[in-house]
Amino acid sequence: MRNRPGEKIPWSRPLGDLVQSAIDPVLTRRGFGLTALVLYWDDIVGERLAAVSRPVRVQWPARQRDPAVPAALVVRVETGCALELQHLAPVILERVNAHFGWRSISRLVLMQGPVAAPPAARRVAQPLNKAAEAAAAELVGGDLDHLLRLALVRLGARVLAGP
Repeated sequence: MRNRPGEKIPWSRPLGDLVQSAIDPVLTRRGFGLTALVLYWDDIVGERLAAVSRPVRVQWPARQRDPAVPAALVVRVETGCALELQHLAPVILERVNAHFGWRSISRLVLMQGPVAAPPAARRVAQPLNKAAEAAAAELVGGDLDHLLRLALVRLGARVLAGP
């Protein structure tokens, strides 16, 4: 049974669900009990603030991992925007705690410096190279589901086109 263009595949899952299980151990070592703070930073603080800041780690009080005792959130922020983030700290703390549903963070610690590359969602994809797209389409073949074939052709074209 083939899917029509635009029809959702019933067994498909968002990539975020798969990525979350892969990055959980890394973020746990940095004090993040839940990856949601990193994955949904844009939604929590808004696009404008997320463009100039990133959560780095959660610092729990020494010798206490009691969830009733709130932690400090360490955020890296672009140097020119640190003052603005400092003034908005109460709002950011309120949004983070509202996101988790309990008072998990009590203070914000700012680290000034360059913020890592912007999230992939903000990067603008370059147009596909037509020659690479044709070569990928030939390699993929035509006996696949329409949406799967389209995704494989796009991926193949990007790989064949190179960096």
